[in-house]
Amino acid sequence: MDKNVLKIGHRGAMGHEPENTLLSFKKALELNVDAIELDVYVCKTGELVVIHDDKVDRTTNGKGYTEDKTFAELRVLDAGEGELVPTLEEVLDVIDKKVIVNVELKGKNTALATSQVIQKYIKTKGWAESNFMVSSFDHRELNKFKQLYPEISIGALIEGVPLSYCECAIQLQADSVNLSLDFINQDFVNDAHDKGLKVYVWTVNEYDDIAKVKALGVDGIFSNFPERL
Repeated sequence: MDKNVLKIGHRGAMGHEPENTLLSFKKALELNVDAIELDVYVCKTGELVVIHDDKVDRTTNGKGYTEDKTFAELRVLDAGEGELVPTLEEVLDVIDKKVIVNVELKGKNTALATSQVIQKYIKTKGWAESNFMVSSFDHRELNKFKQLYPEISIGALIEGVPLSYCECAIQLQADSVNLSLDFINQDFVNDAHDKGLKVYVWTVNEYDDIAKVKALGVDGIFSNFPERL
């Protein structure tokens, strides 16, 4: 049975452009994604910045911990092809309600900062709660977000397959469980669906793997090459 599977651009369209940059998010929109995934940290001066790692070394020409840098220090870095490390607001302005935005909480205090930005965009810029999803491996931070903004869908990111399968997602009152391609199987998908959870799988780039996870009945796929979905 074929069903509509959510096409989610991973860090934008990072197979084509530098990850988590405005260039990457624009490319994902060009490729007709249904949703865009990105990662956030709160930097030293309090801004919510879009970057994946706890250090800037891999994705920029800088060195050091993301959370230890001021916004001004982050803004002089090259995040690839001359792109800057963007704020969440800058990314939302580019996406402009065209697709769902999946914000992954990476660092500490990201739940509060993210809830404030989302609230601002819903109250003043015409966005809807359905325009957002929030996910994290840090289930404490995710739980904090759920308390702050219960109307927004959350996704529990999990490493491996827990013995209890999707139980942690149920306890968090999550709407989805987000699992790695390396661990996905039919039993897990069935268990999630039996519990009323959606299953989103990451990061799926090869055509064979895309076909495999679609056959398992997943609800969404994160890919660096979203056009392949």
